[in-house]
Amino acid sequence: MDRPGETTHFGFRDVPLGDKQTLVNDVFHSVASRYDLMNDLMSGGLHRVWKDIMITALDPPRGDRPFALLDVAGGTGDIAFRAAKAAGAGFHATVCDINTNMLAVGRERAAKQHLDTRVDFVEGNAEALAFADRSFDAYTVAFGIRNVPRIDLALREAYRVLKPGSRFLCLEFSTVEMPGLDKLYDLFSFKVIPPLGRMVTGDAESYQYLVESIRKFPKPAAFADMIRDAGFSRVSWQTLSGGIVALHSSWRL
Repeated sequence: MDRPGETTHFGFRDVPLGDKQTLVNDVFHSVASRYDLMNDLMSGGLHRVWKDIMITALDPPRGDRPFALLDVAGGTGDIAFRAAKAAGAGFHATVCDINTNMLAVGRERAAKQHLDTRVDFVEGNAEALAFADRSFDAYTVAFGIRNVPRIDLALREAYRVLKPGSRFLCLEFSTVEMPGLDKLYDLFSFKVIPPLGRMVTGDAESYQYLVESIRKFPKPAAFADMIRDAGFSRVSWQTLSGGIVALHSSWRL
């Protein structure tokens, strides 16, 4: 339950904790239909490389052994589809997202790629997952954890629904620390991405929030501490593309 007066970040703004989810929902309702196109434009296609690295780390089994993946905040299905194509016949993914518009895009894409029997789409909140304890073999979240109002609750839920010996993988924007690249990255983020969002989706404000939210997300070491606090072991991370993103890994032992 929220405490009276408790606030959190929505981009660079402080907002009541209970309001953040509604504000985030409005962002993704607005951009859902052009979300994947904007990812290509904003990253120059690099988001595909980062996601492939995540799937390589996941390493889903290629055979008939049952393997259940929970992909959270992955409404358009990008991670689940990549994992399904890399895996064997025993693989099944459940995509859980709080945003109905994003889920609708994902279901349509799944049908077009003939993956609708291997990937399910469920509306749900990362902070209170409607799944049984110890029911998944892996949990992935790509570029979604920073939009969760209570990240600590989401991490504890991830731990709860994973089987012992299962993997938690989180791909998220990080902190650029390479001299020179940091200034170029800031310039591109704040001067190019919002106008690009206006041109492609008719919505600059949502993309202004998205670039601000990246700057407010904890640095890798601090986020790793949050993962440990949720109960995970063997916590590690690797930075990619000069620190633009980080891939966090841990295990539920």
